[in-house]
Amino acid sequence: MKARLVPVYFEGRDADFDDQLARLKELLVDQADFLEPVPLGSGLPAAEAAVFPQLLGEAYRRLAEIRAIDVPLLVATSEFGMVNMWDWEIVSYLRTEGINVVAPYRLEQTRKACQALGVKRGLRQTKFLVFQDKPGEGMQGDIFKRFYWWEDECVQRMMDKFGLTLVKKSFARMGAEAQEIPDEEARAVWEARQLPTAGVSERQMLSALKVYLAIKRELDQDADIRAVGINCLNESRFSDTTPCLAWSLLYDERRLIWGCEGDTMSMMTKYILHNSLNAPIMMTNIYPFLMGQAALKHERISHFPEVPDPENHILVAHCGYLGVVPTSFATEWSIKPKVLAIVDENAIALDARLPEGKITLAKLHPTMQKWTVAEGKLTGYVQYENSDCLNGGVIRIGDGQKLLDTVSSHHYLLLTGHHLADIRMISRLFDLEVEEI
Repeated sequence: MKARLVPVYFEGRDADFDDQLARLKELLVDQADFLEPVPLGSGLPAAEAAVFPQLLGEAYRRLAEIRAIDVPLLVATSEFGMVNMWDWEIVSYLRTEGINVVAPYRLEQTRKACQALGVKRGLRQTKFLVFQDKPGEGMQGDIFKRFYWWEDECVQRMMDKFGLTLVKKSFARMGAEAQEIPDEEARAVWEARQLPTAGVSERQMLSALKVYLAIKRELDQDADIRAVGINCLNESRFSDTTPCLAWSLLYDERRLIWGCEGDTMSMMTKYILHNSLNAPIMMTNIYPFLMGQAALKHERISHFPEVPDPENHILVAHCGYLGVVPTSFATEWSIKPKVLAIVDENAIALDARLPEGKITLAKLHPTMQKWTVAEGKLTGYVQYENSDCLNGGVIRIGDGQKLLDTVSSHHYLLLTGHHLADIRMISRLFDLEVEEI
């Protein structure tokens, strides 16, 4: 969905304004719809942002009228689709006065800002679907009962902040329906794809593809569902497999956002960042080296890998490997038998890798008022035999102690590349703060 931008002009609209507006319409044709320009001080039509193709010194004297604009202000005054350098003083002045100004300094940033505004607009007709029955009452209940994403307060805050609708359906019912799908239907899907496997039986593949088909049927019934999660570990008794393969296939087919363990906080973070920035993204567990035995025991490993400056390193792993990574994001990708004891013996997992190099960690805070973000480097991968970390990633970050002081969850999202600057920019559009780790 495109962002709706309303151009705003000062007294004496001139050819410079009209010329710049024409350029912006061309540069942002795929990201924004421009409404009819309005003079500063008049009422604005429904829009996601007010765009200023031109700034004048008049802005200092019309602060009250600018302050009255109740949507973000996007400044794109350069012929190259970004802010002009000589407008920095006005932008700085307005920000100091508490006005929400977004002033991209690259055309690509302007486009990402518009994409983010389109995401913000679309969220009000977006549904997140979660399959669960009685969260916390299944496997490892002592752990799972602690998670905020299952609280009614969390759901209400998310809907109030972002405007989406959260739909809950029975995992027990869906799991039973998946198992009733004929083998021939699942086998046809497999024969059409022939994805790489290692030690996976035909029954394991067919079960995984039946879950894919069951979720796909739900999506076909409601085009507004754009993210799906399943309480796949805690309530694993409702299925003879895991949804990992389904998530990979459905992302590559439909750009569906997925939620491991039904984690709606991760789904929300992933939905906004991926659709705004177009960066590869996935969820995993983080195990800071500073956590010592508390982290090692959970993954059933004896030690962290030898690295310089270990206090500023974290191990990342989920369900035996790095986590669910769609084939389009991965440098290596294979379907393998399950690792965790918590799931059915017939279940599968994905062994996949993101490219090594720059990486960004991010997660929404439970208040829905900020997210915590860290830039780092994925330095490599580590394997531990007979453990719950057969292939995990090793990430170096700037300050491991600060991470432990500010971390908001054991689940974090990994984005390929460094994105802190762009996350800061789109945060202004969603009225979110950024806490850098």
